[in-house]
Amino acid sequence: MKTKITELLNIEYPIFQGGMAWIADGDLAGAVSKAGGFGIIGGGNAPKEIVKGHIKRIREITDKPFAVNVMLHSPFVDDIVDLVIEEGVKVVTTGAGSPKKYMDRFKAAGMIVIPVVASVAQAKSMSRIGVDAIVAEGMEGGGHIGQLTTMTLVRQVSDAVDLPVIAAGGIADGKGMAAGFMLGADAVQVGTRFIVATESNAHQNYKDKVLKAKDISTVVSASHFGHAVRAIKNQLTKDFEQAELAAFKQEDPDLSVFEEMGAGKLPASVIHGDVDNGSVMAGQISGLVRKEESVEAIILDLYNGFQAEIKASVKWLD
Repeated sequence: MKTKITELLNIEYPIFQGGMAWIADGDLAGAVSKAGGFGIIGGGNAPKEIVKGHIKRIREITDKPFAVNVMLHSPFVDDIVDLVIEEGVKVVTTGAGSPKKYMDRFKAAGMIVIPVVASVAQAKSMSRIGVDAIVAEGMEGGGHIGQLTTMTLVRQVSDAVDLPVIAAGGIADGKGMAAGFMLGADAVQVGTRFIVATESNAHQNYKDKVLKAKDISTVVSASHFGHAVRAIKNQLTKDFEQAELAAFKQEDPDLSVFEEMGAGKLPASVIHGDVDNGSVMAGQISGLVRKEESVEAIILDLYNGFQAEIKASVKWLD
């Protein structure tokens, strides 16, 4: 299968693995790239040496293309930008802001830059600064989200910019992949299903929480105060709900409360397995993720399911 994305990145399948902080490490990203997809190391708020270790690990696993996700609001962002250039990383994805400040350095290093956007305005802005492709991520996805759904966002972004588009948010099987392509995408990004891959180092408690989830098991916290995050319902999401209700009653609420509540809660669940008080970020598609399996099995299921849906659509036309 050849698309603008497979040719741009020299990958076999147009399937990205989301750059999930604390989850998308060298082991998971390496397994995805080795299986023909596009593995992404989640930089998150990790310091330089941690991300450097993940880059070393992925290169031990495979020589196939991969990316590092640069979280632009990380306190270590300048260090991570230095690192990816020093290490000769060929592709970066970016989140939580605009990479404009670093574009000259990225391009001077011959890098491919792919930002994540949540609106058409952001996509147009990224196009103007010279990025190479765009991940259009709908609010169905886990973690930090925007306000538009994948169906509305991907279609409008693909119409608004003359760049390859990667559809993200609520995609976990071949049918979802086919839907993304029908909306104008050239690839899809999958996050939640890769959380439960056998190569994922996420704590088993975290994986079990995703595997037991239903279609209505996730909730968006801090949608009015701070940064909206989608996660599976637990005590932490209840605490956020109570904090938001209290903030609505205040004339001048202290928004730092929300930052403090969320600090350290993702590693608490991913690394230490506290899925009650930690943040269990996952997408609305969790209800469709039913078993732990290898990265290769996930990619082949996505691709074969996609092919089946496309062939079926041709029959409908007949």
